[in-house]
Amino acid sequence: MGDKKLTMVYGGEEDTTTVININTPVEKQERYVLSDEEVITLGKWALLIEEHYQKPMDIEWAKDGISDELFIIQARPETVHHIKNKNVHIEYRLTEKGTVLVHGNAVGSKIKVGKAVLLNSPKEAKHLNSDSIIVTDTITPDWDPLLKQVGGIITNKGGRTSHAAIVARELGVPAIVGCGNATTEITDGETITLSCAQGKTGYIFKGKVPFEERQIDFSNIRIPSTEAKLILADPENAFQLSFYPNNGVGLLRMEFIITHWVKIHPMALVNFDAIKESAVKNQIAEMTKNYKDKKTYFIDKLAEGIAIIAAAFFPKEVIVRLSDFKTNEYANLIGGTDFEPHEENPMLGFRGASRYYNDLYKAGFALECAAIKKVREQMGLENLKVMVPFCRTLSEGRKVLSVMEENGLKRGENGLEVYTMVEIPSNVILAEEFAEIFDGFSIGSNDLTQLTLGIDRDSELMGKLFDENDEASKRMIAMAIRSAKKTKTKIGLCGQAPSDFPEFAKFLVKEGIDSISFNPDALLQGIENMNKAEESFVTYGNVISSN
Repeated sequence: MGDKKLTMVYGGEEDTTTVININTPVEKQERYVLSDEEVITLGKWALLIEEHYQKPMDIEWAKDGISDELFIIQARPETVHHIKNKNVHIEYRLTEKGTVLVHGNAVGSKIKVGKAVLLNSPKEAKHLNSDSIIVTDTITPDWDPLLKQVGGIITNKGGRTSHAAIVARELGVPAIVGCGNATTEITDGETITLSCAQGKTGYIFKGKVPFEERQIDFSNIRIPSTEAKLILADPENAFQLSFYPNNGVGLLRMEFIITHWVKIHPMALVNFDAIKESAVKNQIAEMTKNYKDKKTYFIDKLAEGIAIIAAAFFPKEVIVRLSDFKTNEYANLIGGTDFEPHEENPMLGFRGASRYYNDLYKAGFALECAAIKKVREQMGLENLKVMVPFCRTLSEGRKVLSVMEENGLKRGENGLEVYTMVEIPSNVILAEEFAEIFDGFSIGSNDLTQLTLGIDRDSELMGKLFDENDEASKRMIAMAIRSAKKTKTKIGLCGQAPSDFPEFAKFLVKEGIDSISFNPDALLQGIENMNKAEESFVTYGNVISSN
């Protein structure tokens, strides 16, 4: 690109200015715009500004490219989100799968079906309406009058703070920005489905993809006495889900964050030189190129994902389960095949607590601990608690706590609570002893049913026999709850059964369970089942009897 001359008129006099285009060096392209300290400074300034004006504020800032100083350049009352009724939530959900044309950054949470209108400039626009979805390279302020007429916006360029994203939020129009190739992959005039309902990533699907829209009035939903919590894995939806009626997160599955955010096996970062395939080494080197120490990449990425969920629900408790991949699942991570043994039955093999103190994974577990320590101590999210999965024996539990302490996570220090899953018959039989070394229990009904009935829950042939409502499984659950009550240890359950089967929720409530955790799509039904169960019982102290 050559230099350009711009002629501007001031009070009738012309002034010609030369604009020089300078290529940005690769070093600057790969450098973060702000340091961690600068982000914290801006956050503190934002809080001070909102405290001063006593209202939500829309704040703009700038950084001087020469002096590196930060400046607040504008602060005005926020005009979109604060006027919304926080008790009324509209939920959008695709009911079928579609063919993805492109994806980008989602703005909003709506789904829109309409006709694609490809435009190079606002001057080309004709006959736009609420069924028109503009597809263009980028949006500038001169587009604003058009945007009030359309049903959706798609751009090649721009991020979450781009002009297109800002205007879309103000107008309540769903938008997907920063797609990169939307104008080449979408045909003018074709029917498309724009979906912002999957979190921070938005998708444009070919044709009309069926979806449903549901309005929920949270003010009519009563939280039961038994705590209702969420099971979460994806940080992208955390803030949206935090507005649902809930008592926190009973299970944060770490595996999703490792698979989708980190992507690299932790031992491949610890022992990078031991990786055999050069293509894998090159891939890892490229992904971690901005880190002097490759292990820091794992810590930062994992901490970021966990922190988003912990922050969204703060100060409510969020219980993060330490990684519970099976060996075949760990092997699917980048670089994983060099560090995982082959097992005939990974479901009952080298998983959960047994990995954390074993030399095959101990150094990788140290990175998990470092990420949790960062979230709790550097980020100040002390509402985060830790849960140990698949802990077979008491001695194994003690070993894990010892290794955690070696890595700066000492039970009881800075209020750290450590729970364990109750998913093995040994956990139930020795529940009172396990209560001496852990702060709480969470019943994993899937694995507990599997090991009580002797059924591989992944087996298609045996699937019909797998039933959490089986009397043997329910007796195991009841035994665990009664032992927890005897030792005054908090106990919850994570699973689908309490939302699918009202009688199962009634059983748990009758036994006196402290909390039940649900997947997001089952939470409201689960709460309804819990309320009905509680209404059918009268509680006197610790004794529950039927009306």
